[in-house]
Amino acid sequence: MKVAVIGGGSWGTTLADLLAHKGVDVTIWLRERELLAEFKSKGENSWYMPGVKLSPNLKTSNDLEQTCAGKQLFLMAVPSQFMRPVLGDIRELLPKNAAIVCASKGIELDTGKTMSEVCEEAMGGKKHRFGVLSGPSFAYEVIRRMPTAVSLGCKDKDLSKEVQELFATDTFRVYTNKDVRGVELGGAVKNIIAIAAGVSDELGFGTNARAALITRGLAEMGRLGAKMGADPKTFMGLSGLGDLVLTCTGDLSRNRQVGKRLARGQKLMDILSEMKMVAEGVKTTQAVHLLSQKLKVDLPITEQVNAVLYEGKDPAQAVRELMTRALRDE
Repeated sequence: MKVAVIGGGSWGTTLADLLAHKGVDVTIWLRERELLAEFKSKGENSWYMPGVKLSPNLKTSNDLEQTCAGKQLFLMAVPSQFMRPVLGDIRELLPKNAAIVCASKGIELDTGKTMSEVCEEAMGGKKHRFGVLSGPSFAYEVIRRMPTAVSLGCKDKDLSKEVQELFATDTFRVYTNKDVRGVELGGAVKNIIAIAAGVSDELGFGTNARAALITRGLAEMGRLGAKMGADPKTFMGLSGLGDLVLTCTGDLSRNRQVGKRLARGQKLMDILSEMKMVAEGVKTTQAVHLLSQKLKVDLPITEQVNAVLYEGKDPAQAVRELMTRALRDE
């Protein structure tokens, strides 16, 4: 199976390199000409993965038509808020029965749509096989061949098997799950909780508080998922609890770092302007908060993170309000 990877950030680069090392025919699309030139001259992506030599088998292009020509699987690794326009750009380039695998974790802000819904709409009625790759997976560790396990949400049994085998290596293990909605919601909501965990840790509230945020964050994930038709068991797996633990505790988490910097008193716009990579949780918080109001789902952590990000609320006050909410059964 020939693969086009759309997006040259840390995750797109990592997955493209993984496939190229396996001998898969893979081309990665890079929007920036300067980045493309560096790929070709240095054999690395110093913008996002400095110091890592990439497989010489990895092909590069900044021409979408050239990237997509002759490919059967299209791995989407652009930030979630740009997913719709990029899918629109490649729609006419995809062959019949093409497979689209989304590796981005987020909810579209303007619509509250998940990435599978965005894909379906962006394809304009054209039917394609679809899957979503999620789970606890820092790109920095995957590209250095550290053991990692992820989840592939896919309803198509044949595609699940193909993609599972395509990506599997002795350090990268792929589990399949028919619950696409659950897998993609877990990957999106965990970023919100990671921002909260970063705030809590930076304020010195300790590991008890972090454990509470992870556990109650999992409850929020489950409530939203139940309202949107996901299987509750999915959130106890890699794309739910697994990714939640990773991003709430690991310093490689961009979203956790956003929370830590907010707790230091830094302004959101200043934080984002200094980050080369996208912290998906920033926009996803706003999208999920709006979605919770629309669906009438109680998401108190999301509500407080949204207030800190977009209403100028003091982070310490947000934590205090979470702790002093009306008492209830678990």
